[in-house]
Amino acid sequence: MRPVLFTLLFAFLAPVAGFSEHPAADAEGFTVVYDGKNLDGVETEGNWQIQEDGSLFLKPREGEEGWKRYGSYLWLKNQYAGFVCDFEFKYEEGGNSGFYFRVYDQSDASKHGFEVQILDSLGKEEMGHHDMGGVIRTKGASKNMSKPAGEWNRMTVTMKGSHLTVVLNGEKIQDFDLAKEKKEGHKLVEKGWICIQDHGQPFWVRNIRIKELP
Repeated sequence: MRPVLFTLLFAFLAPVAGFSEHPAADAEGFTVVYDGKNLDGVETEGNWQIQEDGSLFLKPREGEEGWKRYGSYLWLKNQYAGFVCDFEFKYEEGGNSGFYFRVYDQSDASKHGFEVQILDSLGKEEMGHHDMGGVIRTKGASKNMSKPAGEWNRMTVTMKGSHLTVVLNGEKIQDFDLAKEKKEGHKLVEKGWICIQDHGQPFWVRNIRIKELP
């Protein structure tokens, strides 16, 4: 085989860098969504408070509970088709949140998009779609990579076309074609909003950044 043809074939067959691991701190093409200083890159009605260490703390107001207050979610301002979104998070014992993507109607993110579950699942052996790293109504994580409550987790979510990859704390836990695995009636659009859930519980995030993919 000619060297040029071999190179092209290898490039076609080789996995795209970053889909199976967390991106480097200096990886090219990323836009910082939250820089630890202001909320210019997001939109929310929720009580997300900037901390001295640069993290963003969700402090529920009195009477706030549940997950249906979609306006209180932390919404990125733009819609995305292909993307790599990298961020860190932590929660208290029993913590619950979620990463939503391809949301086509912000009035109900759970109905009009897809969610990668964020949940205190420490110690659980069989992972269902409602456990940490599961894609709600679709597929459970391949392994439990939850850290203990109070410790920082890192998640990288990649969508390329309809293919989803999730890396949690250094391990790939999701890698499948969402168009083929989604439940009947669960609509997958080509482009949509991204947000992080306000579940009415204390929750921290930091170092949120995103890269658009062609």
